[in-house]
Amino acid sequence: MKSYFENYESLHDSSFEDFMAHQLSSSLCQGIPDNWNVGVRLSVRELSLVGEGSHRHLSSSIRLQIGAASIPKLPAHLCEVIVIQRLPLGVFADPFELQNPHKHKAFRDIAVFGDTNLELPSFQSNRSAVEIHIDAGFNILFMQNNGTEFNLLLPLHARYQPLDESGYSVVEIGEPDMLMRCSVEGKQHKQSCLFMSPPNEKAKSTSATVAWKIPAGMKAHAGFVSFITFVTALLSTLSIVYASMFWSGTK
Repeated sequence: MKSYFENYESLHDSSFEDFMAHQLSSSLCQGIPDNWNVGVRLSVRELSLVGEGSHRHLSSSIRLQIGAASIPKLPAHLCEVIVIQRLPLGVFADPFELQNPHKHKAFRDIAVFGDTNLELPSFQSNRSAVEIHIDAGFNILFMQNNGTEFNLLLPLHARYQPLDESGYSVVEIGEPDMLMRCSVEGKQHKQSCLFMSPPNEKAKSTSATVAWKIPAGMKAHAGFVSFITFVTALLSTLSIVYASMFWSGTK
């Protein structure tokens, strides 16, 4: 994601997908056969939201499969699975909150890119994405693997939504983008190889997207809420002034 935001100011699906398909693929490892991608499969088995209200967790179950057509001639290597979860407008991940699981080694690395201003309402914010690195193991491409699963639980928060007559705003969160990166021991220096499942062969989860129904204010209630807020603030101010005058008079 860092490379993406060095070239683009904000996150757009079309720009990101073009980046993944063209610019990112140009950095693939050159020291392996043409059928390098045959044996690696990354898929999302399940995607769901856990919890209620405006603070929830996105649960993802990711499966890594290494087929019989893996790469036997590849030198010693250490691999990691990279998960990029793009978030829609109105939803954000708190980078300070995510530092806690990183310290406890839940992930190899984790970072938030894009709009990280936590105070902005939905209509003033831009999209963001979370990049998660998970340790996949040493020399994993030498072994046929019928399925290793990684379970992720990502804390998310809803921004203040624009007014809506229904009283709710619905946002949809799609499946994450996934790839595997392996650091390969070369004769002169280490090189990084990327492995991505072909788009037409990606297995789909039981839920390709999940919907989050976020409470939003109603225009019909705006005047009443504003009046109550004004009266409450006025009474609180008068109470503070009265208390200050009373205590100063008793001294």
